[in-house]
Amino acid sequence: MSDRRTEILKAATRVIARRGVRGLRVGELAAEAGVSTSLIYYHFTDRAGILHRTLEFIGDRADRYTAASRSTADGPADPRHELEQILLLELQDDAEVRENSTAWGELRASAVFDAELRADLARATHTWVHEIAELLGRANPARTAPEHAAAAERLTALLEGLSVRWLSGSLPLEHARRLLAEAVEAELGRPGRYAGPAGA
Repeated sequence: MSDRRTEILKAATRVIARRGVRGLRVGELAAEAGVSTSLIYYHFTDRAGILHRTLEFIGDRADRYTAASRSTADGPADPRHELEQILLLELQDDAEVRENSTAWGELRASAVFDAELRADLARATHTWVHEIAELLGRANPARTAPEHAAAAERLTALLEGLSVRWLSGSLPLEHARRLLAEAVEAELGRPGRYAGPAGA
């Protein structure tokens, strides 16, 4: 992806996080990204294209900041640890994570009224749930694929809800992280083992 295109997508994520999807205007996006409106239309064709690519960008960025949990200096991470860390890294006091989570929430809220955006979000959510179900399968191979899929649905939905509550100031970050870690352990059959922040 070109640097200009990446800068436009970063700017789109910022604008959506601050103003919501309805507040995303191509002129404001151009000003935020420091480019012309014609360049935005060149790269993304229309507003729907901007939203589609921004959703992909948010997913790719989340993959990047959770990638550290996928391996250690000694090789691949333990599946239980990897699962917990991937989810907990979505709840961290980091500007990029807050921006990503807020923009994701705004896109999800707008999808209620936008069928095309709803389809894009459904695909992105399905991919995310499938990845978490695979990790659950590696962490607890005794359970069935439908059980892992249901657990992945519960965990990702819980994470989204906890994220909204934390970002809106309704829930302290550490409490949100504790609730999520306890839910992971409950899904894996070992409740109550939260040991503190990731990397601690």
